[in-house]
Amino acid sequence: MRARKFVIVAACVLVMATTSSTAGANAITGHEGPATGRFDRPQHGFAPPWTTLRAGAPVDVGLDPAPIKAAEQFVASWTKPDTSGHPHFSGAVGLLAHDGVVVDKYAVGGALRYADAKGTELPPDQQVPMRNDTIFDMASISKLFTSIAVLQLVEQHEVALDAPVARYLPEFAVNGKESVTVQQLLTHTSGFDADPEPPLWSGYPDIPSRRKAVLDSKLKNPPGTAYLYSDINLMTLGFLVEKLTGASLDQVVRDRITEPLGMSDTGYNPPAAKLGRIAATEYESTPPRGLVRGQVHDENAWSLGGVSGHAGVFSTAGDMAVLCQAILNGGSYRGHRILRQDTVKAMLTNYNRQFPDDAHGLGFELDQPWYMGALSSPVTAGHTGYTGTTLVIDPESRSFALLLTNRVHPTRNWGTINPARQVWATSLAKAMAVRPVAGRDAWYSDIGNSSTATLTSPVLDTRGGPVRATFDAFVDTEGPGDPLALEASTDGVTWQPVSVRAAGPGAPDGDVPALSGHGHRAWWRVSADLPRGTRLTVRWRYATDANYTGRGVSVDGVKVTERGRVLLDGERNPAAFSASGWQLSAR
Repeated sequence: MRARKFVIVAACVLVMATTSSTAGANAITGHEGPATGRFDRPQHGFAPPWTTLRAGAPVDVGLDPAPIKAAEQFVASWTKPDTSGHPHFSGAVGLLAHDGVVVDKYAVGGALRYADAKGTELPPDQQVPMRNDTIFDMASISKLFTSIAVLQLVEQHEVALDAPVARYLPEFAVNGKESVTVQQLLTHTSGFDADPEPPLWSGYPDIPSRRKAVLDSKLKNPPGTAYLYSDINLMTLGFLVEKLTGASLDQVVRDRITEPLGMSDTGYNPPAAKLGRIAATEYESTPPRGLVRGQVHDENAWSLGGVSGHAGVFSTAGDMAVLCQAILNGGSYRGHRILRQDTVKAMLTNYNRQFPDDAHGLGFELDQPWYMGALSSPVTAGHTGYTGTTLVIDPESRSFALLLTNRVHPTRNWGTINPARQVWATSLAKAMAVRPVAGRDAWYSDIGNSSTATLTSPVLDTRGGPVRATFDAFVDTEGPGDPLALEASTDGVTWQPVSVRAAGPGAPDGDVPALSGHGHRAWWRVSADLPRGTRLTVRWRYATDANYTGRGVSVDGVKVTERGRVLLDGERNPAAFSASGWQLSAR
């Protein structure tokens, strides 16, 4: 099971904090730079392999604590009943880290809160509060562990990514699957349907027949022709790992990943001794399991004994933070290497360019604003889990965001938590600075969804000659649906769009009607020829649609000239502008 992409229409309100940029990058290669606390200075390359996590405050690494505190308040508000009569989730544990420093750990709400599927709260003395070391059913984030195990076999030349799966699992070569490759399973382009049908738990009597059903699964699409997220992909890879190692998947994950990294609270089928720390999930009547706590929530994984390639891992925020830092370090942590650096680079490379909205590495999803928020970029990697878990790793700022919830407690029917996922990741992006290009501050707008902000010049008296505008712009938006446009008026009433030309990393080519985009994290130098008129007004108009927003937009260094004569100098006279939805900010 997996959280799907929902349309988000709720505005996510956070305290605003600005940023500035130099050069952007779309690959994890190159050298390091002094970019701590800076959203506008993307890092190139992995963190030093000796980087280990330590506790600290946001200010220790140049972060603004205000957006993080606002995100805590947002998450806390979602553990309280709203107009529906229930909260969005029972409880949550969040963790944010930047440049090797854990800048926030936050626990709120209940690990065990409800007495039944209707949402009747237990007496206070029977409830269990969330703690920083609460253990969560990670659901589909388990797929990352299976993917790492497969890539370890690739490093050992036991597996080739472009090889047919049937080379390693001959019984897989039925129902037209002879050509499906290992890489296609890792990138969800194999052609499988989303889930086994019928469900394993209800359609087959025992584990051997359920495993056979997975391997016998038919394709919905020809291999490589479509992206379709499917649990069958990772189930199959789990079987492949077991076949080639001669060990069960849980043993492989323990011996090759969690024990080397010191992830002592991570594994399948947690022991009864840890039950008191485990977040409860759902009250299930179909199948009739009652309160699910300490057993995997996913029914298909449960029917396979709790160990499967697609689900079954339990973990804590602290343990998952170690895995995230190991990825940022290029595959090692505290001297223990689980993957080579070149393998991690491959893991975070987009293999689904033919499916633009479904960028995917080898196991990791890439560039998914619906849960990565403003941390999203072409190399931002992550995954979600149906139980309410979220992992986002941003190599360009050497940061990661973890939000673990038990959103299916007591029922899976209380709605989406995607806005909380976005807010949590976005808070880390907003905590980083974008420094002004000129002077001590820049105009910044972060208006949220379905909004419009305008920054308007005074009336400029011209002599009828050619008028030119130049300015610097930092644009981190969802995309074309959230444009920053330059407009002009010669009568103060009607406005017409003005084409602009931008230069800088990630800038659009040629004349464009508006600026948009995310992930480049660079200031652009922008110029435009304005319409002629004796009384001219210009404005910057930032408008957003109903879905997702990035970190926002900044405008700096505004200058309007006519044949060399300065009509407006925004650095000398910022008070001349009329701002609605914009503010001057030094960050």
